[in-house]
Amino acid sequence: GKEVVIANAIIAILTIGGQQLFSFFTFSCPCHVGQNLIYGLAFLGVPALILLIVGYALNNQTWRLVTGKRSHFERVTSSNRLLKCKLVCFVLCSITGRALVAPVTWLAVTLINGSYYVCAVSEYVPVYYYGVDPNVTASERSRILAAFPCSQLVPPELTRARDEVILLLRYQSQVAGWLLIAVVVITVFLSYCLASCFSPLSFLHFRYWSSYVHNEQELFDEATEQHSRLYAMQHVRKFFGFVPGSENVKEIRIPSLREWQAISGLAFLKRVDEEHYDYSLLHDWALKERANGKYLRTDEDP
Repeated sequence: GKEVVIANAIIAILTIGGQQLFSFFTFSCPCHVGQNLIYGLAFLGVPALILLIVGYALNNQTWRLVTGKRSHFERVTSSNRLLKCKLVCFVLCSITGRALVAPVTWLAVTLINGSYYVCAVSEYVPVYYYGVDPNVTASERSRILAAFPCSQLVPPELTRARDEVILLLRYQSQVAGWLLIAVVVITVFLSYCLASCFSPLSFLHFRYWSSYVHNEQELFDEATEQHSRLYAMQHVRKFFGFVPGSENVKEIRIPSLREWQAISGLAFLKRVDEEHYDYSLLHDWALKERANGKYLRTDEDP
C-alpha cells in the first residue's frame, strides 16, 4: 500500500543521509597491507548488518511472530503444523523484505560511492595495472598498492598508475552497486507479481480486505487501551478507595504496610489457572484480598 511505500522511501532517504555523514566523519582508509580489506569490508557489512537487525526489531510483525509461539506450537496438531509453518515462512519473508530496505540501500550507496571498495581491494589489483618495474617483490608490490587510496603516500612516479587503479576500482564498485539495485528492484517486482497471481482475492476485494485489516487493528488498539484502563481502574479503586479523576471524592482508603509490601517489588506474568493470568502485583492483590482496613473521609481531619 501507499503507507508501506512511503515508509520504505523515508527509510531509504534516512539511510542515504546517514551513510553520507558516516563516511564524511568516520571513514579513513588505513592504507596498510592486510588492514585495508578488513577495514573496508567492516564499513560495508557491519552497518548493513546492524540496520538489518534494527529493521527486524522495529517491525511489530516480528514480535507478533515470535511472542508466545513455543507454547502455541506445542498445542498444534500434526495435521495443522505444516500449514502453520507455511504461514510463518510467508510472514517471515514479508518481515525480511521490509527489514532489507535499509541495509540494501546502505550497500548500494556505499558501492556507488566507491571509497570503501577502493580501500578494501586496492592491494589485490592485478600486476599489469601496476605500471612499474615488474621485478619488484610481491610484498613490496602489495605495500605500494595498499597505499593507493591515500594519495599523499604514493610516490610521484606512480601518480598516473594510482589514478588508473582508482578509476578501475571505482568503476567496478559502481557497476556492482547498480547491479545490486537492479536485482533488488526486479526481485521485488516479481515477488509482487507472483503474490498477486496466487492471491485468492480479486483486485477490489483485496483492497477491501487491506482496508478492513487496517481499520480492525486501529479499533482493536483503541478498545485495548480503554478496556485495560477500565480493568486497571477497578483494582486501583479497590486499593485506594477512589478512581483518579473522580469528582466529589467522599472518602479514601489508607492501605496497610502489608498491602504496600504486597504490591511492591518485581512482578512477572503469573498464571492463575488454565485460562487466566495475573498481570501485576496489584492485580494479584485485588483478586485475592478483601478491601478492608482504614477509610478516611476527605472532609475529616486526619
